[in-house]
Amino acid sequence: MSSPHSKSAAVAAALSALDEGSTPERTVFREAVRSLLAVLAERAPGRSVEVRVPPYGAIQCVPGPRHTRGNPPNVVEMAPETWLMVATGRIGWAEAVAEGRVQMSGVRADLSAYLPLELS
Repeated sequence: MSSPHSKSAAVAAALSALDEGSTPERTVFREAVRSLLAVLAERAPGRSVEVRVPPYGAIQCVPGPRHTRGNPPNVVEMAPETWLMVATGRIGWAEAVAEGRVQMSGVRADLSAYLPLELS
């Protein structure tokens, strides 16, 4: 099990690699994505929106009606690179959506109230 420090380190390492124009190591990328997804789940507890960052993870978050079967009505999906940039505030939510880097559906899919995140 990872400590919170190593999660912050994974996010920093992944961002550093992206800043250098390279792809982070798969294990570092996975840990960074999952760490930030976990922070979002804590910051916006609930089960009305499914946030997907394939291939590394997906969570349910945001208060509201709970989804139980079939495709969820509120879905947000993006690439790992985009998730790291949006979650850490390197690009804004509106900018990422406008550029087509975020695919979303449903009335609760706007995550701008919860982003950017802060790692503790």
